[in-house]
Amino acid sequence: MVVLAASIVSKSGKVLVSRQFVDMSRMRIEGLLAAFPKLIGIAKQHTYVETENVRYVYQPIEALYLLLVTNKQSNIVEDLETLRLLSKLVPEYSPSLDEEGICKTAFELIFAFDEVISLGHKENVTVAQVRQYCEMESHEEKLHKLVLQSKINETKDVMKRKASEIDKSKIEKNRGDKGGFISLQSMGSGLIDSKFSDMGISSSEGGFGSGSGFGLTTDVDSFSTKSKGRQPSSASAPSKGLGMKLGKTQRANQFLESLKAEGEEIVEDVQPKAGQSRSGAPPLTDPVTLTVEEKLNVTLKRDGGMSNFDVQGQLSLQILNQEDGLIQVQIETGGNPGILFKSHPNMNKELFANENILGLKDPNRPFPTGQAGDAAGVGLLKWRMQSSDESIVPLTINCWPSVSGSDTYVNIEYEASSMFDLRNVVISVPLPALREAPVIKQIDGDWRYDSRNSMLEWSILIIDKSNRSGSLEFVVPPADSSVFFPINVQFSAASTYSELKVVNVLPLKGGPPPKFAQRTQLVTDNYQVV
Repeated sequence: MVVLAASIVSKSGKVLVSRQFVDMSRMRIEGLLAAFPKLIGIAKQHTYVETENVRYVYQPIEALYLLLVTNKQSNIVEDLETLRLLSKLVPEYSPSLDEEGICKTAFELIFAFDEVISLGHKENVTVAQVRQYCEMESHEEKLHKLVLQSKINETKDVMKRKASEIDKSKIEKNRGDKGGFISLQSMGSGLIDSKFSDMGISSSEGGFGSGSGFGLTTDVDSFSTKSKGRQPSSASAPSKGLGMKLGKTQRANQFLESLKAEGEEIVEDVQPKAGQSRSGAPPLTDPVTLTVEEKLNVTLKRDGGMSNFDVQGQLSLQILNQEDGLIQVQIETGGNPGILFKSHPNMNKELFANENILGLKDPNRPFPTGQAGDAAGVGLLKWRMQSSDESIVPLTINCWPSVSGSDTYVNIEYEASSMFDLRNVVISVPLPALREAPVIKQIDGDWRYDSRNSMLEWSILIIDKSNRSGSLEFVVPPADSSVFFPINVQFSAASTYSELKVVNVLPLKGGPPPKFAQRTQLVTDNYQVV
């Protein structure tokens, strides 16, 4: 057999991945692939189509086609065997079998195709061998990384030397300010104080050499700002007396207040505690963790009604230890007929359809493991829900701007559904360009004015049965009503529309089931009032 090309094509005719194996012009290959969608309607009951010069051997995968273009003299049995092997490789490298997922893993798929087909002929390999060959280490790559790391280390050494030279020049400058005379005691005091300053500790008034009159004091006021597009920065300067120290602190405080007034978020320069995740999510401690997450996309109309409601959910599995990988997951759903569930291609679909159990097609194959604290997991199940019923919207926002004289009065109210208790609710209202913050007349919750983005952020820590509704009223200069839209909303909830629950984790190798934890959350992906 001679395989001319292997490709993944969408049902609309778009070529997502294509690998050519013989010497043939690019225009010729593109012409053959462009003709494929027009030919598959001729013989739908077959998995191949023959033309005057070539044979198309294909297999549907979800909404895509895995396609081999061969010459007519090739053995159709070998063609089908090659196609079957490639169909096993595609889910291995692209868990999401759609256009976006295939395009993200295009290079990995091409490398895998190269291991299966060489110069148009099939190699005698298995799926495991292909993965092993593709993951083999490269000596050139290792050498390149070592050279790059050595350059980084050399640059760090140069930076340290430069910093040391700057510190020495500062010490010499301080000596010159004293008229070229300094006692041994005050010299030691200055060095010790400087050392403490490097550690973030300021010496007390007068220093260690206060008794001789030549003591030096050093104080460091450090702060860090966290804003969009700006790296955390720190400011430090030495002071020689209590008056200068107080003045320095006062100027730093004024600078911080000015940053806050401009919409900056000021955070303390505190190191995270041991075991605390930088991302804010608690680290994984249970052997098996299952995460149920739904992302909500809603577009509400400012005059009432809803133009879009879409919920996309996923059940992810995280396993810390390899010995706990041979398991199956039993779940329960809320029975909502409007939700369509779709399991991963590697899952046993019959087992899920009949018993609501998620397990791999190969029971001897374990689930992959991950590192502790890693939020990413293995996707087992996806679902989607779309609706035009406005009553299932968790939070509705009504905005009423009205001009009265030389002012614009804006009244905003929210109404929350009793289905969910919402947490960390932030309603962001765009404002016209203002010199000062708007005048808040009444508010249920807290507010913050972002002067850089001209945005008023209305935050409510939690919305439950005690505050299903609330309002905000503020005053700004005259402005058109369209200025206050679109309103963006963010929140989270501890329950979901699918009401999916993990009932049990079933071990396949016998023994007691491993301990597992379930995390459930509903978050907003894009929630707007336009």
